[in-house]
Amino acid sequence: QVQLVESGGGLVQAGGSLRLACAASGRTFGTYAMGWFRQAPGKERVFVAAISMSGGTTYYGDSAKGRFIISRDNAKNTVYLQMNSLKPEDTAVYYCAADTRRSRPSTLNENFDYWGQGTQVTVSS
Repeated sequence: QVQLVESGGGLVQAGGSLRLACAASGRTFGTYAMGWFRQAPGKERVFVAAISMSGGTTYYGDSAKGRFIISRDNAKNTVYLQMNSLKPEDTAVYYCAADTRRSRPSTLNENFDYWGQGTQVTVSS
């Protein structure tokens, strides 16, 4: 079992930055991959970024490439999403997720078996 709690969302102006954090508890943190997804109103949840157990491998969705950075601190049981150059279209609820069943990080919703409650990010123009 894994429990995930996101924090760090809020309201920011376009061009600004936010850092999301996701604190994990339960199973030993360094033994599973982590990901971030987001869901805008009326739209499906989409992949943002993922990171391997050690942090050595990362994947990004097209909307995140060049602007967002995923990282993890296994000593603190926390994964982060640094979001820079934010745009109004980044407005969404952001979810962190854990994939405890695969050795490599995935980009697919269905491969993540534990989810946080989400944190709202709103980017004003």
